[in-house]
Amino acid sequence: MSVVATLPVLPVLPVLRDLGIPLPGGRTYRVAGRTVLITGGGAGIGRALARVLHRRGAVVALVDSDRSALADIVADLGERVLTATADVRGRDGIAAAVGDLASRAGGLDVVVAGAGVTPPPATLRRIDPAEFDRVLDTNVTGVFNTVRPALDHLIARRGHVLVVSSAAAFVPGPGGAAYMVSKAAVEQLGRALRLELAGHAVTAGVAYFGLVETRMTRTTLDDDPLGRQLSTRLPAPLRRRITADEAAHVLADAIARRAGRTLAPAAWQPWALLRGVVDVLADAHLAGDRATRALIGELEERR
Repeated sequence: MSVVATLPVLPVLPVLRDLGIPLPGGRTYRVAGRTVLITGGGAGIGRALARVLHRRGAVVALVDSDRSALADIVADLGERVLTATADVRGRDGIAAAVGDLASRAGGLDVVVAGAGVTPPPATLRRIDPAEFDRVLDTNVTGVFNTVRPALDHLIARRGHVLVVSSAAAFVPGPGGAAYMVSKAAVEQLGRALRLELAGHAVTAGVAYFGLVETRMTRTTLDDDPLGRQLSTRLPAPLRRRITADEAAHVLADAIARRAGRTLAPAAWQPWALLRGVVDVLADAHLAGDRATRALIGELEERR
């Protein structure tokens, strides 16, 4: 028997869909009339996504810890907006918020776990342990806290769940280990959901972004002198930023495709696809790079 004949058949159409390649005759998951829950919906990408999906006819159910930010977006969008104030780190609070929004909307069709934070640049030797915990509690445990109470609602509607990871999940970043660890964990959480929910006709996807122009990015990379130096360590094509609105359209289109994976900007695609090789080379290079060592030395001297 041919060895080739014994290999599993590659699911070509889902792979093409996840790479963002339009498929002729492909069915679109339309959000018009459906309810989409978004955490981190008061600012940044979450707020921009709420606007995009609202324009496409969705009922947007927004969760954020900032009550005034939620009030602003209600005033901005008007009808078909539901809100709940909760911190994703608080398991009981976010579960209550998800249940309340599902009850008021009559169910949930899509959940986007987008709430996230990043710490100031610091090495693992110097980072405040409380700050490390805050990042993991928000970016990882917060995603679990959001998704778990929503799953039965999604199963009832054969819906879709989308978790927001980052290119930081697979790119070495001196001074950003807490964020990198959290986003790598989110990636695996999303992949597990995709497999576990497939039998329920619920789809799950992971979104990866490079640099997005948000307040969080400006605070971490632009307003911090060492953050600015860290951003210059990326190759020029990977330093290009997209706006929160561009990122929101990427997410909205990924929902429409029920994509298992989506990534932007496109310049990150080769690294993402070849990371098993590229990461080995990048780690070896950066470990011996004098400029990177000097930058780490500056981070180590911070108090």
